[in-house]
Amino acid sequence: MKRKLLCSLIAGIGLAAGGLAHAEVSGGVVKIGVLSDMSGPYADLSGPGSVVAAKMAAEDYVKQTGSKLKIEIVSGDHQNKPDVGSSITRKWIDSEGVDMILDVPTSSVMFAVAEVVKEKNKVLVDSTGGSSDMTGKSCNANTVHWTYDTWMLAHGTGSAVVKSGGDSWFFLTADYAFGHALEKDTSEVVKANGGKVLGSVKVPLGTTDFSSFLLQAQGSKAKIVGLANAGNDTINSIKQAAEFGIVKGGQKMAGLLVFISDVHGLGLQTAQGLQLTETFYWNQDDGARAWSKRFGERHGGKMPTSAQAGVYAGMLHYLKAVDALQEDADGAKVVAEMKKLPTDDPLFGKGVVREDGRKIHPAYLFEVKTPAESKAPWDYYKLVQTIPADQAFRPLKDGNCPLVK
Repeated sequence: MKRKLLCSLIAGIGLAAGGLAHAEVSGGVVKIGVLSDMSGPYADLSGPGSVVAAKMAAEDYVKQTGSKLKIEIVSGDHQNKPDVGSSITRKWIDSEGVDMILDVPTSSVMFAVAEVVKEKNKVLVDSTGGSSDMTGKSCNANTVHWTYDTWMLAHGTGSAVVKSGGDSWFFLTADYAFGHALEKDTSEVVKANGGKVLGSVKVPLGTTDFSSFLLQAQGSKAKIVGLANAGNDTINSIKQAAEFGIVKGGQKMAGLLVFISDVHGLGLQTAQGLQLTETFYWNQDDGARAWSKRFGERHGGKMPTSAQAGVYAGMLHYLKAVDALQEDADGAKVVAEMKKLPTDDPLFGKGVVREDGRKIHPAYLFEVKTPAESKAPWDYYKLVQTIPADQAFRPLKDGNCPLVK
Protein backbone atom coordinates (compact mmCIF):
# COMPACT_ATOMS: atom_id res chain seq x y z
CA MET A 1 0.00 0.00 0.00
CA LYS A 2 1.25 3.40 -0.94
CA ARG A 3 0.09 6.35 1.09
CA LYS A 4 1.17 9.91 1.24
CA LEU A 5 -0.15 13.02 2.83
CA LEU A 6 -0.70 15.33 -0.10
CA CYS A 7 -2.03 18.45 1.51
CA SER A 8 -3.31 19.93 4.71
CA LEU A 9 -5.41 22.99 4.17
CA ILE A 10 -6.22 24.99 7.28
CA ALA A 11 -8.67 27.83 7.21
CA GLY A 12 -8.98 29.96 10.33
CA ILE A 13 -7.10 29.10 13.51
CA GLY A 14 -8.78 25.91 14.62
CA LEU A 15 -11.73 24.93 16.72
CA ALA A 16 -11.36 27.67 19.27
CA ALA A 17 -11.71 30.36 16.63
CA GLY A 18 -14.33 28.41 14.72
CA GLY A 19 -16.67 28.24 17.66
CA LEU A 20 -18.56 25.34 19.16
CA ALA A 21 -20.26 24.52 15.86
CA HIS A 22 -17.11 22.72 14.69
CA ALA A 23 -17.06 20.35 17.65
CA GLU A 24 -18.97 17.74 15.60
CA VAL A 25 -16.27 17.51 12.90
CA SER A 26 -14.45 14.31 13.90
CA GLY A 27 -10.97 15.06 15.17
CA GLY A 28 -11.43 18.66 14.14
CA VAL A 29 -10.46 17.69 10.58
CA VAL A 30 -12.40 16.66 7.49
CA LYS A 31 -10.08 13.91 6.29
CA ILE A 32 -10.53 12.57 2.77
CA GLY A 33 -8.90 9.55 1.13
CA VAL A 34 -8.36 9.41 -2.63
CA LEU A 35 -8.30 5.67 -3.33
CA SER A 36 -7.24 4.91 -6.89
CA ASP A 37 -5.15 2.92 -9.34
CA MET A 38 -1.86 4.79 -9.12
CA SER A 39 0.26 2.68 -11.47
CA GLY A 40 -1.93 0.20 -13.35
CA PRO A 41 -4.26 0.31 -16.39
CA TYR A 42 -6.43 3.12 -14.96
CA ALA A 43 -3.68 5.36 -13.62
CA ASP A 44 -3.88 7.84 -16.52
CA LEU A 45 -7.64 8.31 -16.37
CA SER A 46 -7.77 8.58 -12.57
CA GLY A 47 -4.72 7.91 -10.36
CA PRO A 48 -2.40 10.84 -9.57
CA GLY A 49 -4.63 13.20 -11.56
CA SER A 50 -7.51 12.44 -9.21
CA VAL A 51 -5.33 13.51 -6.28
CA VAL A 52 -4.63 16.77 -8.11
CA ALA A 53 -8.37 17.28 -8.62
CA ALA A 54 -9.13 16.62 -4.94
CA LYS A 55 -6.46 19.07 -3.82
CA MET A 56 -7.92 21.72 -6.15
CA ALA A 57 -11.40 21.09 -4.73
CA ALA A 58 -10.19 21.60 -1.16
CA GLU A 59 -8.38 24.81 -2.05
CA ASP A 60 -11.21 26.20 -4.17
CA TYR A 61 -13.91 25.42 -1.60
CA VAL A 62 -12.11 27.24 1.22
CA LYS A 63 -11.21 30.19 -1.03
CA GLN A 64 -14.64 30.61 -2.61
CA THR A 65 -16.79 30.09 0.48
CA GLY A 66 -14.58 31.40 3.27
CA SER A 67 -15.25 28.10 5.07
CA LYS A 68 -13.39 27.45 8.32
CA LEU A 69 -13.23 23.70 7.70
CA LYS A 70 -9.84 22.10 8.18
CA ILE A 71 -9.28 19.64 5.32
CA GLU A 72 -6.65 16.93 4.90
CA ILE A 73 -6.15 14.61 1.92
CA VAL A 74 -4.40 11.25 1.86
CA SER A 75 -4.03 8.94 -1.12
CA GLY A 76 -3.61 5.21 -1.66
CA ASP A 77 -3.16 2.65 -4.43
CA HIS A 78 -5.73 -0.16 -4.39
CA GLN A 79 -3.96 -1.99 -7.25
CA ASN A 80 -7.39 -2.90 -8.69
CA LYS A 81 -7.77 -5.56 -5.98
CA PRO A 82 -10.94 -5.56 -3.83
CA ASP A 83 -9.13 -6.98 -0.78
CA VAL A 84 -6.44 -4.29 -1.00
CA GLY A 85 -9.06 -1.55 -1.45
CA SER A 86 -11.14 -2.69 1.52
CA SER A 87 -8.03 -3.13 3.69
CA ILE A 88 -6.81 0.42 2.98
CA THR A 89 -10.30 1.78 3.63
CA ARG A 90 -10.57 0.02 7.00
CA LYS A 91 -7.14 1.22 8.10
CA TRP A 92 -7.88 4.79 7.01
CA ILE A 93 -11.18 4.85 8.92
CA ASP A 94 -10.10 2.92 12.02
CA SER A 95 -6.59 4.33 12.51
CA GLU A 96 -6.29 7.58 10.57
CA GLY A 97 -9.67 9.28 10.98
CA VAL A 98 -10.65 9.30 7.29
CA ASP A 99 -14.28 10.36 6.84
CA MET A 100 -14.81 10.05 3.08
CA ILE A 101 -13.38 7.98 0.22
CA LEU A 102 -13.09 9.41 -3.31
CA ASP A 103 -12.47 8.12 -6.86
CA VAL A 104 -12.19 4.26 -6.67
CA PRO A 105 -11.88 2.93 -10.23
CA THR A 106 -12.65 -0.74 -10.86
CA SER A 107 -16.21 -1.72 -9.95
CA SER A 108 -15.19 -4.78 -7.94
CA VAL A 109 -13.12 -2.52 -5.67
CA MET A 110 -15.93 0.06 -5.59
CA PHE A 111 -18.37 -2.54 -4.22
CA ALA A 112 -15.85 -3.75 -1.63
CA VAL A 113 -15.23 -0.21 -0.40
CA ALA A 114 -18.98 0.54 -0.40
CA GLU A 115 -19.50 -2.33 2.05
CA VAL A 116 -16.83 -0.99 4.39
CA VAL A 117 -18.17 2.57 4.45
CA LYS A 118 -21.66 1.21 5.07
CA GLU A 119 -20.39 -0.87 8.01
CA LYS A 120 -18.37 2.05 9.41
CA ASN A 121 -21.00 4.70 8.58
CA LYS A 122 -18.64 6.81 6.49
CA VAL A 123 -18.97 8.08 2.90
CA LEU A 124 -17.95 6.92 -0.57
CA VAL A 125 -18.27 9.38 -3.46
CA ASP A 126 -17.31 7.23 -6.44
CA SER A 127 -16.43 8.99 -9.67
CA THR A 128 -14.63 6.24 -11.58
CA GLY A 129 -16.18 2.82 -10.90
CA GLY A 130 -18.83 2.13 -13.53
CA SER A 131 -21.32 -0.61 -12.66
CA SER A 132 -24.89 0.69 -12.56
CA ASP A 133 -25.61 -1.79 -9.75
CA MET A 134 -24.08 0.83 -7.42
CA THR A 135 -27.39 2.71 -7.61
CA GLY A 136 -29.41 -0.46 -8.24
CA LYS A 137 -29.50 -3.65 -6.22
CA SER A 138 -26.23 -2.77 -4.40
CA CYS A 139 -27.11 0.80 -3.39
CA ASN A 140 -26.74 1.91 0.21
CA ALA A 141 -27.25 5.07 2.25
CA ASN A 142 -23.52 5.89 2.47
CA THR A 143 -22.61 6.10 -1.22
CA VAL A 144 -22.93 8.57 -4.08
CA HIS A 145 -22.20 7.57 -7.69
CA TRP A 146 -21.06 10.70 -9.49
CA THR A 147 -19.74 10.73 -13.05
CA TYR A 148 -21.13 7.93 -15.23
CA ASP A 149 -22.34 4.34 -15.13
CA THR A 150 -22.79 1.39 -17.46
CA TRP A 151 -26.50 2.11 -18.10
CA MET A 152 -25.61 5.62 -19.31
CA LEU A 153 -22.82 4.34 -21.55
CA ALA A 154 -24.99 1.62 -23.05
CA HIS A 155 -27.89 3.92 -23.80
CA GLY A 156 -25.60 6.66 -25.14
CA THR A 157 -23.07 4.93 -27.36
CA GLY A 158 -24.90 1.61 -27.78
CA SER A 159 -28.19 3.00 -29.04
CA ALA A 160 -26.46 5.52 -31.33
CA VAL A 161 -24.37 2.81 -32.99
CA VAL A 162 -27.33 0.48 -33.52
CA LYS A 163 -29.44 3.27 -35.00
CA SER A 164 -26.64 4.06 -37.45
CA GLY A 165 -26.67 0.50 -38.79
CA GLY A 166 -24.48 -1.41 -36.34
CA ASP A 167 -27.08 -4.05 -35.57
CA SER A 168 -24.90 -7.12 -34.87
CA TRP A 169 -22.39 -7.14 -32.00
CA PHE A 170 -19.57 -9.19 -30.50
CA PHE A 171 -18.13 -8.06 -27.15
CA LEU A 172 -14.59 -8.02 -25.79
CA THR A 173 -15.41 -7.82 -22.09
CA ALA A 174 -13.14 -7.00 -19.14
CA ASP A 175 -13.56 -9.95 -16.79
CA TYR A 176 -14.79 -8.24 -13.63
CA ALA A 177 -17.94 -6.52 -12.37
CA PHE A 178 -17.67 -3.41 -14.56
CA GLY A 179 -17.13 -5.30 -17.83
CA HIS A 180 -19.91 -7.75 -17.09
CA ALA A 181 -22.34 -4.94 -16.26
CA LEU A 182 -21.41 -2.94 -19.37
CA GLU A 183 -21.86 -5.95 -21.65
CA LYS A 184 -25.21 -6.75 -20.02
CA ASP A 185 -26.54 -3.19 -20.22
CA THR A 186 -25.37 -2.71 -23.82
CA SER A 187 -26.71 -6.09 -24.94
CA GLU A 188 -30.15 -5.10 -23.65
CA VAL A 189 -29.98 -1.82 -25.61
CA VAL A 190 -28.84 -3.57 -28.79
CA LYS A 191 -31.68 -6.09 -28.59
CA ALA A 192 -34.26 -3.44 -27.67
CA ASN A 193 -33.32 -1.53 -30.83
CA GLY A 194 -33.68 -4.58 -33.08
CA GLY A 195 -30.05 -5.72 -33.08
CA LYS A 196 -28.41 -9.07 -32.27
CA VAL A 197 -25.56 -10.10 -29.99
CA LEU A 198 -23.55 -12.83 -31.71
CA GLY A 199 -21.22 -13.59 -28.83
CA SER A 200 -18.64 -12.34 -26.36
CA VAL A 201 -15.32 -13.26 -24.80
CA LYS A 202 -14.11 -12.43 -21.29
CA VAL A 203 -10.65 -10.84 -21.16
CA PRO A 204 -8.54 -10.64 -17.94
CA LEU A 205 -7.84 -7.12 -16.65
CA GLY A 206 -4.47 -5.82 -17.80
CA THR A 207 -4.16 -8.13 -20.82
CA THR A 208 -1.48 -6.99 -23.27
CA ASP A 209 -2.03 -9.53 -26.07
CA PHE A 210 -5.56 -9.39 -27.51
CA SER A 211 -4.80 -11.53 -30.58
CA SER A 212 -6.80 -14.64 -29.62
CA PHE A 213 -9.78 -12.53 -28.53
CA LEU A 214 -9.72 -10.43 -31.70
CA LEU A 215 -9.64 -13.60 -33.81
CA GLN A 216 -12.88 -14.67 -32.14
CA ALA A 217 -14.39 -11.27 -32.86
CA GLN A 218 -13.34 -11.53 -36.52
CA GLY A 219 -14.78 -15.00 -36.76
CA SER A 220 -18.15 -13.86 -35.46
CA LYS A 221 -18.68 -11.65 -38.55
CA ALA A 222 -20.43 -9.12 -36.29
CA LYS A 223 -20.64 -5.60 -37.68
CA ILE A 224 -19.60 -4.11 -34.33
CA VAL A 225 -16.89 -5.23 -31.95
CA GLY A 226 -18.03 -3.73 -28.63
CA LEU A 227 -15.25 -2.94 -26.17
CA ALA A 228 -16.63 -3.44 -22.66
CA ASN A 229 -13.35 -2.39 -21.09
CA ALA A 230 -11.46 0.78 -20.18
CA GLY A 231 -8.08 2.47 -19.85
CA ASN A 232 -5.04 0.65 -21.20
CA ASP A 233 -7.22 -2.34 -22.10
CA THR A 234 -9.22 -0.14 -24.48
CA ILE A 235 -6.07 1.41 -25.95
CA ASN A 236 -4.39 -1.95 -26.52
CA SER A 237 -7.46 -3.62 -28.01
CA ILE A 238 -8.06 -0.79 -30.49
CA LYS A 239 -4.38 -0.64 -31.52
CA GLN A 240 -4.18 -4.38 -32.04
CA ALA A 241 -7.51 -4.44 -33.89
CA ALA A 242 -5.99 -1.98 -36.36
CA GLU A 243 -2.97 -4.26 -36.78
CA PHE A 244 -5.31 -7.22 -37.41
CA GLY A 245 -7.11 -5.27 -40.10
CA ILE A 246 -10.48 -5.62 -38.39
CA VAL A 247 -11.73 -2.22 -39.54
CA LYS A 248 -10.35 -2.72 -43.06
CA GLY A 249 -12.22 -6.03 -43.11
CA GLY A 250 -15.53 -4.22 -42.64
CA GLN A 251 -16.06 -4.47 -38.88
CA LYS A 252 -16.23 -1.38 -36.67
CA MET A 253 -15.00 -0.86 -33.13
CA ALA A 254 -17.32 0.64 -30.51
CA GLY A 255 -15.51 1.92 -27.42
CA LEU A 256 -18.17 1.81 -24.73
CA LEU A 257 -16.07 3.58 -22.09
CA VAL A 258 -13.46 5.86 -23.62
CA PHE A 259 -11.72 8.65 -21.72
CA ILE A 260 -9.83 11.52 -23.29
CA SER A 261 -6.62 9.99 -21.92
CA ASP A 262 -7.34 6.93 -24.08
CA VAL A 263 -7.80 9.04 -27.21
CA HIS A 264 -4.56 10.86 -26.39
CA GLY A 265 -2.79 7.52 -26.03
CA LEU A 266 -4.21 6.20 -29.30
CA GLY A 267 -3.61 9.36 -31.33
CA LEU A 268 -6.18 10.86 -33.69
CA GLN A 269 -4.94 8.85 -36.66
CA THR A 270 -6.06 5.65 -34.92
CA ALA A 271 -8.99 6.97 -32.87
CA GLN A 272 -10.66 9.21 -35.49
CA GLY A 273 -14.35 8.54 -36.04
CA LEU A 274 -14.79 6.66 -32.75
CA GLN A 275 -18.08 7.54 -31.06
CA LEU A 276 -18.22 7.70 -27.27
CA THR A 277 -20.37 8.99 -24.45
CA GLU A 278 -18.98 11.32 -21.77
CA THR A 279 -20.43 13.58 -19.08
CA PHE A 280 -17.55 16.07 -19.15
CA TYR A 281 -15.13 17.39 -21.79
CA TRP A 282 -12.47 19.92 -20.90
CA ASN A 283 -13.33 22.09 -23.94
CA GLN A 284 -17.11 22.05 -23.52
CA ASP A 285 -17.51 25.61 -22.19
CA ASP A 286 -15.64 28.53 -20.62
CA GLY A 287 -15.92 27.21 -17.06
CA ALA A 288 -14.56 23.79 -18.00
CA ARG A 289 -11.73 25.34 -20.03
CA ALA A 290 -10.64 27.65 -17.21
CA TRP A 291 -10.60 24.87 -14.62
CA SER A 292 -8.91 22.42 -17.00
CA LYS A 293 -6.14 24.92 -17.74
CA ARG A 294 -5.39 25.16 -14.01
CA PHE A 295 -5.51 21.37 -13.73
CA GLY A 296 -3.11 20.97 -16.66
CA GLU A 297 -0.63 23.36 -15.08
CA ARG A 298 -0.48 21.05 -12.05
CA HIS A 299 -0.56 17.77 -13.96
CA GLY A 300 2.12 17.95 -16.60
CA GLY A 301 0.01 19.65 -19.26
CA LYS A 302 -2.54 16.83 -19.34
CA MET A 303 -6.22 17.73 -19.67
CA PRO A 304 -8.57 16.17 -17.10
CA THR A 305 -10.68 13.12 -17.77
CA SER A 306 -14.35 13.04 -16.80
CA ALA A 307 -13.40 10.80 -13.86
CA GLN A 308 -10.98 13.41 -12.50
CA ALA A 309 -13.58 16.13 -13.04
CA GLY A 310 -16.00 13.98 -11.03
CA VAL A 311 -13.54 13.79 -8.16
CA TYR A 312 -13.38 17.59 -8.05
CA ALA A 313 -17.13 18.18 -8.29
CA GLY A 314 -18.08 15.34 -5.94
CA MET A 315 -15.70 16.58 -3.28
CA LEU A 316 -17.05 20.14 -3.53
CA HIS A 317 -20.58 18.90 -2.93
CA TYR A 318 -19.48 16.71 -0.02
CA LEU A 319 -17.77 19.69 1.64
CA LYS A 320 -20.88 21.79 1.11
CA ALA A 321 -22.95 19.15 2.95
CA VAL A 322 -20.44 18.87 5.81
CA ASP A 323 -20.38 22.65 6.17
CA ALA A 324 -24.18 22.79 6.25
CA LEU A 325 -24.34 20.14 9.00
CA GLN A 326 -21.14 21.18 10.77
CA GLU A 327 -20.37 17.49 11.24
CA ASP A 328 -18.88 14.62 9.29
CA ALA A 329 -18.86 11.64 11.67
CA ASP A 330 -22.27 10.30 10.63
CA GLY A 331 -21.74 9.34 6.99
CA ALA A 332 -25.35 8.46 6.23
CA LYS A 333 -26.43 11.85 7.56
CA VAL A 334 -23.89 13.62 5.32
CA VAL A 335 -25.06 11.68 2.24
CA ALA A 336 -28.67 12.52 3.08
CA GLU A 337 -27.65 16.21 3.15
CA MET A 338 -25.90 15.79 -0.21
CA LYS A 339 -29.19 14.50 -1.61
CA LYS A 340 -31.08 17.37 -0.04
CA LEU A 341 -28.83 20.13 -1.40
CA PRO A 342 -28.85 20.94 -5.14
CA THR A 343 -25.52 20.45 -6.87
CA ASP A 344 -23.84 23.32 -8.71
CA ASP A 345 -20.24 23.41 -9.93
CA PRO A 346 -18.35 24.75 -12.97
CA LEU A 347 -17.80 21.30 -14.52
CA PHE A 348 -21.18 19.55 -14.40
CA GLY A 349 -23.44 22.53 -13.79
CA LYS A 350 -26.66 22.33 -11.79
CA GLY A 351 -28.03 18.95 -10.79
CA VAL A 352 -29.20 16.68 -8.01
CA VAL A 353 -28.16 13.55 -6.16
CA ARG A 354 -31.12 11.19 -6.35
CA GLU A 355 -32.56 9.03 -3.60
CA ASP A 356 -30.60 6.03 -4.93
CA GLY A 357 -27.30 7.97 -4.77
CA ARG A 358 -27.12 8.59 -8.52
CA LYS A 359 -25.81 12.07 -9.42
CA ILE A 360 -27.87 13.41 -12.34
CA HIS A 361 -26.45 15.61 -15.11
CA PRO A 362 -26.45 15.65 -18.93
CA ALA A 363 -24.37 13.26 -21.04
CA TYR A 364 -22.86 13.93 -24.45
CA LEU A 365 -22.35 11.71 -27.47
CA PHE A 366 -19.05 12.75 -29.07
CA GLU A 367 -17.16 11.71 -32.17
CA VAL A 368 -13.36 11.79 -32.22
CA LYS A 369 -12.05 14.35 -34.71
CA THR A 370 -9.78 13.61 -37.64
CA PRO A 371 -6.22 14.96 -37.43
CA ALA A 372 -7.22 17.70 -39.91
CA GLU A 373 -10.18 18.80 -37.75
CA SER A 374 -8.14 19.16 -34.56
CA LYS A 375 -6.90 22.74 -34.15
CA ALA A 376 -4.97 22.54 -30.86
CA PRO A 377 -3.46 20.07 -28.37
CA TRP A 378 -6.16 17.92 -26.76
CA ASP A 379 -8.80 19.26 -29.22
CA TYR A 380 -10.22 15.80 -29.81
CA TYR A 381 -14.03 15.75 -29.71
CA LYS A 382 -16.91 17.11 -31.73
CA LEU A 383 -20.40 17.03 -30.25
CA VAL A 384 -22.92 14.74 -31.94
CA GLN A 385 -25.79 14.84 -29.45
CA THR A 386 -26.63 16.15 -25.96
CA ILE A 387 -28.57 13.70 -23.81
CA PRO A 388 -30.66 15.67 -21.27
CA ALA A 389 -30.09 14.96 -17.59
CA ASP A 390 -33.53 13.40 -17.15
CA GLN A 391 -32.76 10.89 -19.93
CA ALA A 392 -29.06 10.23 -19.44
CA PHE A 393 -29.38 7.82 -16.52
CA ARG A 394 -31.63 4.87 -15.66
CA PRO A 395 -35.06 5.87 -14.37
CA LEU A 396 -35.25 5.72 -10.59
CA LYS A 397 -38.11 3.20 -10.67
CA ASP A 398 -36.12 0.70 -12.77
CA GLY A 399 -33.04 0.33 -10.57
CA ASN A 400 -34.45 -1.84 -7.73
CA CYS A 401 -32.50 0.17 -5.17
CA PRO A 402 -33.73 -0.81 -1.69
CA LEU A 403 -33.60 2.87 -0.61
CA VAL A 404 -36.30 3.82 -3.12
CA LYS A 405 -39.76 3.49 -1.66
